[in-house]
Amino acid sequence: MLRCRGSAGETASGSVPVYLNVYDLTPVNGYAYWLGLGVYHSGVQVHGVEYAYGAHEYPSTGIFEAEPKNCEGFTFRKSILIGKTDMGPTEVRAVMEDLSESYRGNTYHLITKNCNHFCNDACVRLTGNPIPSWVNRLARIGFFCNCVLPASLCSAKVGHHKAEEKALAEEKTKLTGSVAMCAGNNSSSSSSSSPCDDSNRGRSRSRSRRTQTPSPAAAILGS
Repeated sequence: MLRCRGSAGETASGSVPVYLNVYDLTPVNGYAYWLGLGVYHSGVQVHGVEYAYGAHEYPSTGIFEAEPKNCEGFTFRKSILIGKTDMGPTEVRAVMEDLSESYRGNTYHLITKNCNHFCNDACVRLTGNPIPSWVNRLARIGFFCNCVLPASLCSAKVGHHKAEEKALAEEKTKLTGSVAMCAGNNSSSSSSSSPCDDSNRGRSRSRSRRTQTPSPAAAILGS
């Protein structure tokens, strides 16, 4: 467990510890970490809940809750004590809801607005302390980031968003299948109503005569 060193007077007084949980996004971090670099995901842990920020394609909040030190899709590296807060769970949630206005899923950007930017803002609001600079150093060296990072990291999505997107994709597939089925039924209906040979028309007239007897319900509704 590490402790973040802040300047005198920066640390907010409180009794509830606030941790920054740091995760590796790539195996390269095993070497880059010792150079003060690396590509990291992070989350803020307070009151036994980890809050983090991830990307998705919708204009709703990208902030989500996760089990501490167990964010799906990433490898946990370390936990850093940022400071302490006197806020209760309800007040912490209110802070996250306030931040959600700025941190929407479709505004995520690896360099200008990522999970580490969110964690820094959240930690400052909760404790008065920022996160360690090395966690988000590559985002500040934007030109270097663009050269060395794989394209897949530029829209890193976390686990629960992947699950939501999978469900939406399945729903779209179902809707597409329903539309295709309706189109097929409409096509069959129109072809059956088109002119046919005399024998088919004779059979259809005979079937219609057999089915024209009104049901009791239809008779009541028509009376």
